[in-house]
Amino acid sequence: MDVVVVWTGRSAGAFQRALRMTNESFAAHLKIAPRTVAKWHATPDDEPSSQMQRILDTAYAEADIPVRERFKLLLNPPREPQAAALRVAIAVVLRGAEVLLVQRRDGGDLHWQFPAGVVKPGADTAAVAVAETRAETGVHCTVREPLGSRVHPSTGVQAHYVLCEHLMGEPANLDPAENAEATFVPIAALTRFIPADRIYRPVLDALGVAA
Repeated sequence: MDVVVVWTGRSAGAFQRALRMTNESFAAHLKIAPRTVAKWHATPDDEPSSQMQRILDTAYAEADIPVRERFKLLLNPPREPQAAALRVAIAVVLRGAEVLLVQRRDGGDLHWQFPAGVVKPGADTAAVAVAETRAETGVHCTVREPLGSRVHPSTGVQAHYVLCEHLMGEPANLDPAENAEATFVPIAALTRFIPADRIYRPVLDALGVAA
């Protein structure tokens, strides 16, 4: 049988709810004054006297199994499972002194970014980066190295950056619903398309772009 090491007003109240009793019936069950039960509710962090601790111990020991199970659930309710954070693979694709960008439609605005795609549970970020680049732009690339990850400051998603090398294909906008354009731009001109303070520092370092 579980043992309550120290009773507090909160745990005594949980025991009362597990028994499904009113203040008056709980007080009668413990053979104490109703004002004592009311005090436990008013000061849930306080510990009852040692005599009251023994009274609660005895009552709990005599409680049937369903009551004790309800009591444990009331004290430690099961936590809601947290949704997995959205993960995105971002491909930084090099072709000589150029880097691949797509112009993303964002409501009524357009902004430039590196090709990117959502990483589903169990998927490999590098593989997603390569596949999304091909799906968005028609460019075939291969992974050179991962550049790290961060919580993206604008979107709040977990962004994984992958440095890639161009293999073949000229960029084309193959996802017109999401993008307006796809093109290689000179690395030296990158910050004209994406402000330096929005680019992950390891990406700038890998491209040799001063912040």
